Amino acid sequence: MQHTLRKVWKEYVRPFLRRPRHLQVAALCYRTSEGGKKVLLVTSRGTGRWIIPKGWPMDGKNAPEAAMREAWEEAGVREGQIDGDAIGHYEYEKELKTGLPVPVETLVYKVEVSETRDDFPEAGERERRWVSPEEAADMVREPQLQRLLREM
Repeated sequence: MQHTLRKVWKEYVRPFLRRPRHLQVAALCYRTSEGGKKVLLVTSRGTGRWIIPKGWPMDGKNAPEAAMREAWEEAGVREGQIDGDAIGHYEYEKELKTGLPVPVETLVYKVEVSETRDDFPEAGERERRWVSPEEAADMVREPQLQRLLREM
């Protein structure tokens, strides 16, 4: 009897209770200099943890354009060359203002940065830092994002 209940739960009930993943887009901003490749991280407004610029899709913009807009608003990236195809994705749970967590899949687009500005929309709300891809991988929490950073 218990085996049957477990099977019913696993196969029929649990799938209905799963929430679909929400989609976000992110910009993995980098630059190359004599010291090697550096990536740009920013702090999250809510938790202060290190992340790459990311946000929700935007009306009138495709995914790479929305990722580039997030790079400007959150990190001050004014100019850069963005790849049209995502280099990968990572998943995490975002806590909404209601306190409820929602599963999120984030598509990641590479941006070769050519210009940043210190005066950007969220400048007073975030810290930003250029670090090596390996150091960045140690600073972020999401395992799939850590892998993408280490593969740079």
